[in-house]
Amino acid sequence: MFRCMHWASPEERRALGQARRKQVGRHQHEALHPKARPATALELVARSMRGRIPDLIQLKYRLMAESPFGYFRGAAPVMAADLAQLLSTGIVSQLCGDAHVRNLGAFAAPDGRLVFDLNDFDETIRGPFEWDLKRMAASLVLAGCAAGHKKNSARRAAEACILRYAMQMRAFARMPQLEVNRYQVHRLDLARPVHDALSKAERATPLHLFERMTIPSSSRSGSSRRFKELRPMLFRVTGARAAAVVASLGPYREMLEPQRQHLLDFYRPVDVAFKVVGTGSVGLRDYSIHMEGNGPGDPLFLQIKEEVASAYAPYLPDARPNAHGGRRTAEGQRFMQIQTDPFLGWTHIGNRQYLVRQLNDHKGSITIEALAGANLKAYAEVCGELLARGHARSGDPQTIAGYIGSGDAFAEAIAEFGIAYAAQTEKDWEELKRSGRAKKKA
Repeated sequence: MFRCMHWASPEERRALGQARRKQVGRHQHEALHPKARPATALELVARSMRGRIPDLIQLKYRLMAESPFGYFRGAAPVMAADLAQLLSTGIVSQLCGDAHVRNLGAFAAPDGRLVFDLNDFDETIRGPFEWDLKRMAASLVLAGCAAGHKKNSARRAAEACILRYAMQMRAFARMPQLEVNRYQVHRLDLARPVHDALSKAERATPLHLFERMTIPSSSRSGSSRRFKELRPMLFRVTGARAAAVVASLGPYREMLEPQRQHLLDFYRPVDVAFKVVGTGSVGLRDYSIHMEGNGPGDPLFLQIKEEVASAYAPYLPDARPNAHGGRRTAEGQRFMQIQTDPFLGWTHIGNRQYLVRQLNDHKGSITIEALAGANLKAYAEVCGELLARGHARSGDPQTIAGYIGSGDAFAEAIAEFGIAYAAQTEKDWEELKRSGRAKKKA
C-alpha cells in the first residue's frame, strides 16, 4: 500500500544537504555584494514606511540614527534585499526573520514557568536557514562593539554562535524527531545576560505592568485605573477607534482554542491605548487593551499589533505576500518556540491585519551593556543553540547538518560575513545621519 509514495530516508536527507554544497560552498557564505542592491539603503527603508502613520516615521528614523545597532534593528528590509543578492543553500526552515541579540528574551510559558527563547517574529517566513544566522552574526558584532569589545572579539563571539548552532544541529540529526520537537535548552543560566533577563521577567507581572502603564481613573467607567498619557510612546484611544479595537476581539476569539476562549471570557475590556514598541515596528498601528477579570487586582493586557508582509517576501518565490500578516506571525512563532503565549492569535480591524498576544506577561530582555566581557561569547552560544532548535523544529536537521558538515568552515564564513555586514551597516548608518531624515522638525 506504500509503494506509490517515497519517504526519504535519513541518509537521503543528509545527502541532500551535502549536495547543496555544490550550489553554494560553505566558504562562500562570507561574501557580501552591497553594490548589487536593488535600491539604496535609504530608498529600501523609505519603501518599508509606506502605509505607516506619518507622524511616527520621523521617530523611527531618530531611533535608527542613535547607533549602528539601532539602525540595524530598523533596517531588516535592507538586509533582506542584501541577502537576496547572495547565493543561497535553498535549504528551507522557518526563519525568525529578525534574528538579533535583543530579539531573544524571557517570558511566561502557559504553565507559568519562565522560559528564554526567540520572541519577536514580525518578519518570520519560510526561507534559507542561513539568512537567520547571517543576521544574528552581524548583530553580535554590532552589539559587541557597542558593549566595548574590539571587532576581533566580537567576531569570535559570532563564530562561537555558529559553532554552537552547528554542534546542536548535528546532535538533533542523531536524535528521535519527537525528542527534537520538545528539546529543552538547559544551559541558559550559564550566560549572565540570560540570568538577568529571567530575573527581570520574574518581576514583570501583570500587576507590575498595571502600576507602570496606568494611573487612577476619575471617570465613572467602572474601572479604578486608566492608561497613562506619555505621548508619543503611549496614549489613550477613545471613541470610534477604541470601539473598533475592542470589536476586533470578536474574530480573535473565534480563532482561539475552546479552552482559551473560556479563559478570555472571564475578562472585560476597560481601556484602550496606542503604544509605540521596538524600532522596526515604529509607525505601524499597535494597540493595548487593559482588561479586568476578578476586579482591579486581576489585570490582563492584550497587545493588538499591526502586521504587514515580511521584509523577505519580495525575494522568496514561494512567499504569499497577501496572506494574513497576523496569522503568518503567530504560526511562525508556534513553529519555532517550544512554549508559546496562550493568548497568541490574530485578528483584523478594517482591512488591516493584526497579531494578538499578551503584553509583557513576565517578559524580560537583555541590554547591550550586559554583553560586556565574557558575557558576549556565553550569550552568543545561547543564541546559536536556540536558533538551532527553532530551525530543527521547523526544518530538517538531517539536511542542515549534512550541509554544515563536521568542520568549522561554515561557522568561520558566517563570522566573516558578520564582520563585513557590520561594517556595511555602519556606512548605511552614517548615510542616514547625513540625509537629515532623523532631524527633528523645527
